[in-house]
Amino acid sequence: MRVIALEEHFLTPAMAEGLAGRPAPATLRRKLEDLGEERLADMDAGGIDYQVIGHTTPGSQGLAGEEAIALARDANDRLANAVRRHPDRFGGFATLPTSDPDAAAEELRRAKQELGFVGAMINGPTGGRFLDDSIFRPLLAEAERLQLPIYLHPAEPPAVVRDAYFRGFDATVEFFLSSAAWGWHSETGLHVLRLILGGVFDHFPQLQLIIGHMGEMLPFMLSRIDDVLPPTRARLERPVSDYLRSNLHITTSGIFTLPPLLCALMVLGVERIMFSVDYPYSSNETGSAFLATAAISPADKQLIAHRNAERLLGL
Repeated sequence: MRVIALEEHFLTPAMAEGLAGRPAPATLRRKLEDLGEERLADMDAGGIDYQVIGHTTPGSQGLAGEEAIALARDANDRLANAVRRHPDRFGGFATLPTSDPDAAAEELRRAKQELGFVGAMINGPTGGRFLDDSIFRPLLAEAERLQLPIYLHPAEPPAVVRDAYFRGFDATVEFFLSSAAWGWHSETGLHVLRLILGGVFDHFPQLQLIIGHMGEMLPFMLSRIDDVLPPTRARLERPVSDYLRSNLHITTSGIFTLPPLLCALMVLGVERIMFSVDYPYSSNETGSAFLATAAISPADKQLIAHRNAERLLGL
């Protein structure tokens, strides 16, 4: 069974100091920066046939102006070189200078037409603005026109949110509570809801979004959301759940237990779920073992492992 993973990260030296707001441990940074033999060896050891790679958080979302544009182009060129060297193993998600939405749209166009990338990865809000903000309409319009999905990945919360919600513990607990233990996921789920409630998918009905971590809490909460925000109250054309089932895809990244998968299957359907690891933050071996032993049908495993990604990304 072919296994495709698509929330897999890399890091350019030029953006290294911004990694999740803190320096990366040496081993992690080495794996992030490697787009060659060590990554391929880890994929082989973990049973991963193909990675779609995107720049790790915060990427160019934490930058502005010409610096953001230059560093995004540098990241995309570096990744494109790796894809050209290993086209049967690597694909690319573009890094975009979202502080300049027109430049981001131009870079997305270059990423598809010149570099052959299959989508973009955006790490959370930009300058405190979520993607439902009207300034991002040129970028979203170009993504829809190019038929390129956007992978919406978490990012570190703004300082005001971190101070209000996550302070009061030692530094390590505060960091992980605000990020991988809770904060990243709740904020990304909120980001998706803002896109729906802001009418983005009514305006761009063909736009496709991907989120990780078994849907960033949304499958578990979806019935409640529909009950409390029906179309008449939310001023939408359809229920919130309809948008999730037509414009959203989720991946398994970093969550390798059966109950969240079963919830996502029951709520969204197998056609909306794709496999991911979250390499190198999570283990290829752990992710592959979870997929191999999950108590779901062989047909569903094939869809999650590769067929859904092949269809969505044109692989």
